Amino acid sequence: MKHGKKESDTPTEMGSETQESIKPFRLVKYFSLTSLVVILIPTLALSVFISHRAKNELLRKSEEYALLVASNLNHQVFTQFVLPTALKFGRIELSNSVQFERLDKVVRNTIHGFNIDRVDVYDLNELVTYSTDPSLVGLSGLGGIDFNLARQGQSSSSLVSRGSYLGFELGAVAKQRKLKTYIPLRIERPLSREYGRILGVFEITQDISEDYAAITRFQNIIIISLLVVMSLLFFVLRLIVKRGERIIAKRTEERRRLEEQLHLAERMAALGEMVAGISHEIRNPLGIIGSTAELLHQKTDEGDSKKQLGKIIMEETSRLNSIVTDFLDFARPTTPDFAECQVEQILESNLKFLEIELKRRSIQVERHFAENGRTVLGDADLLYRAFLNIFVNALEAVDEGGTIQVATRRRNSQGDTLEVVITDTGSGISQDTIGKVFDPFFTTRRTGTGLGLSIVRNIIESHGGTVNIESPPLDKIGDSENEGTAIIISLRVTPAGS
Repeated sequence: MKHGKKESDTPTEMGSETQESIKPFRLVKYFSLTSLVVILIPTLALSVFISHRAKNELLRKSEEYALLVASNLNHQVFTQFVLPTALKFGRIELSNSVQFERLDKVVRNTIHGFNIDRVDVYDLNELVTYSTDPSLVGLSGLGGIDFNLARQGQSSSSLVSRGSYLGFELGAVAKQRKLKTYIPLRIERPLSREYGRILGVFEITQDISEDYAAITRFQNIIIISLLVVMSLLFFVLRLIVKRGERIIAKRTEERRRLEEQLHLAERMAALGEMVAGISHEIRNPLGIIGSTAELLHQKTDEGDSKKQLGKIIMEETSRLNSIVTDFLDFARPTTPDFAECQVEQILESNLKFLEIELKRRSIQVERHFAENGRTVLGDADLLYRAFLNIFVNALEAVDEGGTIQVATRRRNSQGDTLEVVITDTGSGISQDTIGKVFDPFFTTRRTGTGLGLSIVRNIIESHGGTVNIESPPLDKIGDSENEGTAIIISLRVTPAGS
């Protein structure tokens, strides 16, 4: 049976899925969009709800006010106009100027001091028989449904609007709001709270534009205030979330870096085991080849071509042995055997070992030792190997007649950090390369293993110290035209006897 590969398992789609999985989660972006909606919608809804309740309360209070005025108006009109006019004239005819003026006087005296815009009186045929606005007298059919309800004995109100709606809602008073309340005009029975039959209908009009505008302005104030408060809250929360996102990103980056270090350590451990095995296998036959070549060189007469061949074999064997030694130094664990030692003495041993080469190339060595023989805790052999690698690199970088400077100094107030600074007048290291010089097997030379500085870093870090490079150094040597390089080794050591 053939097993086909699913489309989702193709390298392209797997790669896209991997990229999607490592794509950083933009917490601030999601928070900004969601919180803006969550804050804005409830804010507007709350302000509209409050404004709506306030407007309904205004209408209710205005209607109650109109009913109170209508009750008083009904009593005054019936007692001071209907009864006296009926007794005097036998019937009520508002077309009679005397009766009209008397009713007008009674109505105006009654509504004086009340916030009433207009009062109309309808007969049962919906004809305006009286109005504080004389132009409406004689018109019919103005009441509509509310008039019919009042004619049946039920009070009713309606809101009438005129003008710009948008202008009014923004707090202006361009939009006119009037509440019209229709109340039946009834016959009053003396010494009784009950009313008799309906004689007509009162239409009481109140101008509530200012009150409505005040509520709208209040609504706008609420909206603006809530938006300001919510905006401040939003920005504060956004700053908090942004800070949280930076912390998460920093921790993610730290985790990624640690994972890379772990993978690198695992690869280096496997490589070290392999290098150690191979180096041991090479060193044994290499020793035999070297000793045989040396014996051949010693027993061959001068001028014999075999003597020159023996010398070449000895030189190449020595070079290969040096490479194998580098591999072993890199592969073997660098666990220091701490004891009291003098760093300056170790440096002097290195310089003495290289003295012949230094003189051959006319390289000057400047010493600036500040420790004066004080002892520290460290592994002298490991430190010797680390410093020797640095000196060898400096020798290869410096031209004939150059200078190498060696300095020691104490750092920080406690004096528990010792710095060894080895500076040369070589050509320096480019900024593109300086970050790679500690990588295993990285070298800019055609010869060499590229393990020297990696071994140095392993040894120094096993002492709890650090290795840094300055190129060009902050303190250059003399007036050298070259950039130069400074290797700064910081050892956190405890002075002996502490």
